[in-house]
Amino acid sequence: MSDSAPRGSVVLVHGGFVDGSGWQGVYEALKGDGYTVAVVQNPTLSLDGDVAATRQVIDAQPGPVTLVGHSYGGVVITEAGNHEKVTALAYIAAFAPDKGESVNTLIADPPPGAAVPPILPPVDGFLLLDRDKFADSFAGDLPPGQAEFMADSQAPWGLDAAGGAVSTPAWRTKPAWYLVATDDRMIPPPAQRAMAERIGAQTVEVAGSHAVYVSQPATVANLIKQAATG
Repeated sequence: MSDSAPRGSVVLVHGGFVDGSGWQGVYEALKGDGYTVAVVQNPTLSLDGDVAATRQVIDAQPGPVTLVGHSYGGVVITEAGNHEKVTALAYIAAFAPDKGESVNTLIADPPPGAAVPPILPPVDGFLLLDRDKFADSFAGDLPPGQAEFMADSQAPWGLDAAGGAVSTPAWRTKPAWYLVATDDRMIPPPAQRAMAERIGAQTVEVAGSHAVYVSQPATVANLIKQAATG
């Protein structure tokens, strides 16, 4: 691909407890390299709603589209990735479910000794992380002030989103890439590796927290560019 050739489009999908602003560093890295980039703001009320929001953003992009998901966003892209414009999937420390699976089913049997995410009991149908444990579990490699801001600006995550099951996994027909965050205390690294292997993803491992997309945007952008160029 020449330097003057169009780079294609990238659509970035955030996970639970956060919004799309965490993608800013990745967005800037990709834009600087010539990609068209859009960030989905998932309502995180239900999986169906988030898939619909993502498909709407994909509709607006010139193809081809590389669809990227972090954490729960991996569930969203697994379903939304069946869109005809999507040519590649990139999972960033993300859930990669098969047909009939959801976040709830994937976290039901954690590996022995794995860290347990500090998810508080649901209130009015929504989940939040314990703010005092947020930094250690979600954002261990971010400056304390930034982690504290993320803890205090959490987006409530709907039970219908966490329990939403995939019907048609896009990775069965689209090539996939996966970035494993080896210091992740939300999704255990062994679980990430197992999901990446199951979907046949080209995989890289990075020493980073669950918030690796925030702390190491250039590294994450490099994986996305690999997916975009095949």
